[in-house]
Amino acid sequence: MTSTLLRRGIGAVAVVTALASVPNAAQAREAEPTSEAVATMSPGDFLWNDDPASRTNASDVRIVVSIPDQKMYVYRGIRLMAVSAVSTGKPGHDTPTGDFNILQKQVKHKSNLYDAAPMPYMQRITWDGVAIHAGRDPGYAASHGCVRVPIAFAKRLYAITRLGARVTITDESLAADVSSPPLDAEDLGLPPAPQEPAPEPTEIAAVQ
Repeated sequence: MTSTLLRRGIGAVAVVTALASVPNAAQAREAEPTSEAVATMSPGDFLWNDDPASRTNASDVRIVVSIPDQKMYVYRGIRLMAVSAVSTGKPGHDTPTGDFNILQKQVKHKSNLYDAAPMPYMQRITWDGVAIHAGRDPGYAASHGCVRVPIAFAKRLYAITRLGARVTITDESLAADVSSPPLDAEDLGLPPAPQEPAPEPTEIAAVQ
């Protein structure tokens, strides 16, 4: 009996220890993504405030990822409609900065480089493996170069983007004034998008 209780006690401590190491549960807030709201976000959180009247024009969707903020800012036209916590590339697997386009989309995708790791709601931005996709966000840069977002956010984002949509990744912080979208890469001191021909973009799978 004593040994059984001891094992249960050790098991309970192990469970508590494991839970303590897990980041806070993600929160999806249907709220205006103001600078104040962004400042209170935790790892795995996102804010979403789309305008139904503007949803017909998917070409206006623009994505900006700030590496120092560990945030993704989604604009529809000049209006900030969503912000998500992200996890970008860890040292040695840095997420590239610059101006990119969504080249390929796939709801169920597995990595060709890292042991077939799942990459749900994958949106490829480089042909050498960098993509936006659903994944773990521990609260810091921890990926192999991709931009990980919460799965609920990844699904919503996938539904509103189109092939060719612009994605900017920057080393600049946008947290101080999230309401003002950077209009082009030069505003952020980034190199222009590559001019060499790229393979034809393809959409592998539609939203399910």
